[in-house]
Amino acid sequence: MGNDKVQLFEDQPIRTAWVEDEEEWYFSIVDVVQALTESVDGRKYWNKLKQRLKDEGSQLVTNCHQLKMKSPKDGKRYNTDVANAEQLLRIIQSIPSKKAEPFKLWLAQVGRERMEEVIDPELTIERALETYAKKGYSREWINQRLQSIQVRKELTDEWGKRGVKKA
Repeated sequence: MGNDKVQLFEDQPIRTAWVEDEEEWYFSIVDVVQALTESVDGRKYWNKLKQRLKDEGSQLVTNCHQLKMKSPKDGKRYNTDVANAEQLLRIIQSIPSKKAEPFKLWLAQVGRERMEEVIDPELTIERALETYAKKGYSREWINQRLQSIQVRKELTDEWGKRGVKKA
């Protein structure tokens, strides 16, 4: 699996995952539906919409798949319906919402930022620093966090060199 990340759309958390093999972002459909409909439970809305799309003969639902994503409720990882950007834009068209256009712009921004990070990986670090600062973390905490990430990476790299496999 790729890199799990929570992106914010108008202060609404959207769980995302970058799948390296496909070089593609995937987005939690339930999170997107919840943000667009401003409903308390995006899952119910998505289940009804999914059924309606199936009844209409749409292949969109069939082509969506699941990835394990961290639940915001208990922190455990569960299979979650996800869509790539193209699929997500088609789902958004099926949801009457005044937030559809701002969401499309946000989606384009997320994609653009990832492409920029591939070209210049240092941007990833700069964006992380900026995000932690916006969340109110102290400079000392941010520096400690980045150092612990580096140490963890060095440790896992060393394990890999010695033949330790991911479970």
